[in-house]
Amino acid sequence: QRTKHQHNTSPYHNTYHTSNNRPIKGTTAMNRLVSVLAIMSVAALTHRHHIIRTCAAFSIQHHRYAVARTNGRHRHDRQPSPWSLQLASQASSNDSNSDGDGDSSTFCVGILGDLHIDPRKMEDYEAGREQWIGVFQQERQRTDNLALVSLGDLGESKNCDHNEGNPAELYSGTTLCHQVAADYLSSFDVPVGKAGAGVNAAGDGKVVEDTASTVATATVTDAPAPTVNIPYEVIGGNHDLEGIDEFATDEDNLQAFMSIHNKPSPHFARQIADRTFLVGLCSTTFRDAPYTSHEVIIDDAQIRWFEDFLRSHPADEGNKVFVFTHAPPNGSGLRVLQENHVINGCCWLNHSDEDRCRKFIELVREHRCVKGWFSGHFHLGQDYQDSITFPTVPKEEEGPDPNRGSCVFVQTSVMRGGTSRDGRQQSRLLRGSKDGFEICTVDHAKGGKVRLDATIRYRDDSHEVGVYAHPDETLQHDNYFRVKMPQEDDDGYMCGPEDESECVLTDCPIDENDTCWWRLSSGRVLGMTNGMLLEYDRSTLAPLGLVVSADELVGKKIAVVDSGIEECEIDFDNIGMEGADCGPEYTEREQAVIMYDESFDSVTVVQPNEDGSYWRKIVRNKIARMQ
Repeated sequence: QRTKHQHNTSPYHNTYHTSNNRPIKGTTAMNRLVSVLAIMSVAALTHRHHIIRTCAAFSIQHHRYAVARTNGRHRHDRQPSPWSLQLASQASSNDSNSDGDGDSSTFCVGILGDLHIDPRKMEDYEAGREQWIGVFQQERQRTDNLALVSLGDLGESKNCDHNEGNPAELYSGTTLCHQVAADYLSSFDVPVGKAGAGVNAAGDGKVVEDTASTVATATVTDAPAPTVNIPYEVIGGNHDLEGIDEFATDEDNLQAFMSIHNKPSPHFARQIADRTFLVGLCSTTFRDAPYTSHEVIIDDAQIRWFEDFLRSHPADEGNKVFVFTHAPPNGSGLRVLQENHVINGCCWLNHSDEDRCRKFIELVREHRCVKGWFSGHFHLGQDYQDSITFPTVPKEEEGPDPNRGSCVFVQTSVMRGGTSRDGRQQSRLLRGSKDGFEICTVDHAKGGKVRLDATIRYRDDSHEVGVYAHPDETLQHDNYFRVKMPQEDDDGYMCGPEDESECVLTDCPIDENDTCWWRLSSGRVLGMTNGMLLEYDRSTLAPLGLVVSADELVGKKIAVVDSGIEECEIDFDNIGMEGADCGPEYTEREQAVIMYDESFDSVTVVQPNEDGSYWRKIVRNKIARMQ
C-alpha cells in the first residue's frame, strides 16, 4: 500500500525501541546493543541471574527489531487490549523500585482530544508530548498506574502533501496517517525517577530492578537513561475511516486502523486500578452512514458488549468505570456548536437514530458504576464551565434534575493550535483514588501548565459530590459556541399538548433574538434560537438538528394549529368498547407547524420526516458523497 500510493515516510518511521523503550535508529543502535551485551557478559560472574534476565530482554527486543526491519515498517511493542481486561500497569504495590506510593486505587490517565495530525506541522505535537512526559513524570511519584487515551480523529481531513501519486487524497484514515499516529502515541517515554530501575522487556510499563545497569552506565557513558513507556488506548472518531481513496469499504478501513494500533476489537477495556476500568467505544461507519458521513456511529455489537460490561461490573461491588468516546452521548449537557454539529446532525453518538442515540444516557442512568465520560469532537476549549457537567442538580435547589446517573461528562479540547475553534490548546488529566477523582487541564499554550478544573468526591458507591475549581473563563465571542438548550418549566416554554387551542408563538415577526420552545401532541419538541427552528430530544431536551434555517424563518411568524381530525380509533364492532382509545388520557391529535407572514400571502407547512421527526437528516456532505 505504501508503494502503491507513493507515501512519504512517517517522521517516526523506522524508529525502534530498546528494552527501556528509548528510541534508537540505524546501525548506531545495533552497535550500542552489541556493546551493552558485551559489557554485561563481563559482569556475568558477579550478577549472573540478573544478567540472564536483562540479556533476555535485549534479545527479545533485538528479535523484534529484526522482524520490523524485515517487514519494512515499525511494528509496535505495546501490548494489545483483549476483549476482556488488561492491567494498565503491572507494577506491584510492594515494588521497592516503584516511584508510586503503593496504593492500588490511585491512577492517572492522560486524555488527548482530536489530534488531526498534519505531518508537515508536528511542532505542537512534539511540544505537547514533552509537556505530557513532564506531567507523567510528576504523577509517577504518586502512582504507577498510568495510561494515555486518544479520543480519535487522528489525522487532518485534507491533503497533506503525503501522496504524490494522488494529490487530492485526504490524509485522515489512510494507512500512513494511522502509522504516524501510532508511532506518536507509543512514544511517550517517561524517565524513571529512581536509580537502578529499568523497564520490563514486555513493554507493559512495569519497572523492574536491574542491578547490572550500574556496570553498564559506568563503562558506556552515552547509554540512554531508563524510561517507562506510557501505554495508550485509542478509539476511532468520524474522520478515522475517511481513507476513501485507499480503502473501498468501511470494514477494510477499520481493519487497517485496528491492525496498526494493535486493537483486537474496535472497543477496549483496561483495568487501571483496583476495581477501576477504562472503557472505549469506537465509531465504525463512514461510507455506510445513513445520513451525514460525520456522524459518530457505535455499532450494535459494541453497544451489547458495553451493556454486558456494565451489568457485570455493578456499582454496589465497588466498580468504577470511565468511558471514552469521540462524540458525547445525548443527554450529557455539554456545550455544542449550533453552526456546525447541530446543523449537520452529528452532535451525539448515533445521532440520527432516536432510540440508539438515547441508549447511552439510559445506560448511564441505570448503571451508576459509570463515573466519568470523556469526549472530544467539538474542538472547543476547557475554560467553559459547561465543558464539565455533574451528574445531578437537585430540583429543589437549583432547577430541574437532568438525571445523568452517577456520571460526570467531560469535553476535551485539542493539542494543535490550527485545529482549535476558540484558540485553546488543551488536554485533560484524570487523577483518581479510592476517595474520588480530579479533572484537570494540561494547557499546551501555557507550557503544559496543569490546572485543577473539578473535584469529585465519592459519598458512596452510587453518589458523589462535584465542585468546580475555577470560574467560567470565556472569550468575547463566547455566545457563538453555545446553543440554547430548553429546560423543563423555564420561561421559554410556550405551549404543549395540554393546550386546547392553536399556539401562536410570537406576536411579532421572528428575529435572531427570539428564544422559545414547545411540545407537540406527538411528544416532539421544537424551539427557536438564533433565528433558527431546531428540534430537541423529547427526553433529554438536547438539540437534534435544524428544521428551518434563519434565512427562511427570520421575518415570519410561526404557529402550531390543530387539523381538527381526531386520531383515536372508535371500535364499532365490539359492544362496550366504543371510543375506548379516546379516553381522558388520550392527548395526541393531528397538528401542523406553519410559518406565515403578517399578510398571510405566504403560508408554509413544516412537514415531518417519515419517522415523525422534523430535523433535516440529509445534509450537504452526505449528498455530495451520494452523488
